[in-house]
Amino acid sequence: MHFLHDLPVADLISHYGYWAIFAVITLESAGVPMPGETALISAAVYAGSTGQLRIGLVVLAAALAAIIGDNLGYWAGRRWGMPLLLKHGGKIALDHRRLKLGQYLFQRHGGKIVFFGRFTAMLRAYAALLAGVNQFEARRFFLFNAAGGIAWASLMGFGAYLCGRSIEHVVGPIGLGLLAFVVFGGIALWLFVRRHEARLTLEAEQAIPGPLA
Repeated sequence: MHFLHDLPVADLISHYGYWAIFAVITLESAGVPMPGETALISAAVYAGSTGQLRIGLVVLAAALAAIIGDNLGYWAGRRWGMPLLLKHGGKIALDHRRLKLGQYLFQRHGGKIVFFGRFTAMLRAYAALLAGVNQFEARRFFLFNAAGGIAWASLMGFGAYLCGRSIEHVVGPIGLGLLAFVVFGGIALWLFVRRHEARLTLEAEQAIPGPLA
């Protein structure tokens, strides 16, 4: 895991500590393309290998940033999102067809998308925005979002921290196993969506006829 120390985000963390973690993850969660997960993993490995940061505070900063950033994205999407996405969504692979698919999926599985979206790269940046765009109930959003943010920060943070401590025969394999579980889970979710996208898109067209407004 030492390669993480060579990434630019690692320099921010070594200089600004918890504030860098908080800022990067907040921006990503609000919809700005940023390496939020890289920041969390880098900070956790740095904490484990150097002792300069406290892992509990790293996880706390990441969880708070995820929750606050997602809420910013949610309310922005609820207020301004649909007109902007209808006009510019194609630039980020959210064309009209996928926006309608997103609306259909949020009607059926909104809570799951908010929670598990935290663990997949693309959804992590846009799930909150799409929840707001699709008028997902605010109270339910906050509950699923808070649960997902805490679970993500804890699993990724403590898992990377254990790897960073380099206790090779006991802790290292456990930490790597946790990270592998998350990575393969995210890949499985992406493959499922890709495999069934055509069918789900057809269902969305039938359930939501006509253009989105």
